[in-house]
Amino acid sequence: MANTISIEGEVRNEFGKGAARRMRVAKEIPATIYAGGNDPVFVKLPMRETTLALRRTNALFTIKYGKDSKMAVVKDVQRNPVKRIIEHIDFYEVKAGEKIEVDVPVFAIGTPKGAAVAFVDIQQLRVRASVDQLPERIDVNVDGLQDGEKVFAKDLDMPKGVEFVNTDPEESVVTVEVPEDATATTAVSAEDTAAAGAEGAEGAVAEGDAAAAAPAADADADKK
Repeated sequence: MANTISIEGEVRNEFGKGAARRMRVAKEIPATIYAGGNDPVFVKLPMRETTLALRRTNALFTIKYGKDSKMAVVKDVQRNPVKRIIEHIDFYEVKAGEKIEVDVPVFAIGTPKGAAVAFVDIQQLRVRASVDQLPERIDVNVDGLQDGEKVFAKDLDMPKGVEFVNTDPEESVVTVEVPEDATATTAVSAEDTAAAGAEGAEGAVAEGDAAAAAPAADADADKK
């Protein structure tokens, strides 16, 4: 089994907005653990510890309450739209070895060649895996890739036991290309350089003409 995040909570018997407000004042978060066809378990969890734990994507939790405990994954998190504090969490009970479906965020790592930039075409991929093998993220290595190259779903090196759900193997996950603004900047720079060269050449010609005209003017002056 992979390491799980263990959190000590308590059974809660109060419900409603007033009870939730009192829990938040006490630095606690109301939560519900759903367990298939069984009755849900209502608990309250320490706010700071739980908030920090939720930074991990697809984390596996062991929630303890009294003499009982349940293994669970996060189903839904409700946050205050203004303060962004967590107001309620829904968990779903799982069993060791059970396979579930989760969404995994995609990240491009590495540096493409030249001015090329990696664009993530699919922000999240849905996968199916055992609860003890849930990936937190999918890293796509774009180091050294050139403009126009793509990384497809079939190219990803997925952990053993993790499989895609409803994802076409030929679907592009990351595309490497030079941004239009970078191309435009390069073109403008080239034009500026060419214009500067032309102006320099014209200036040199003008200076040459002036230099040639000076001796002629002096000769005319001597004749007079």
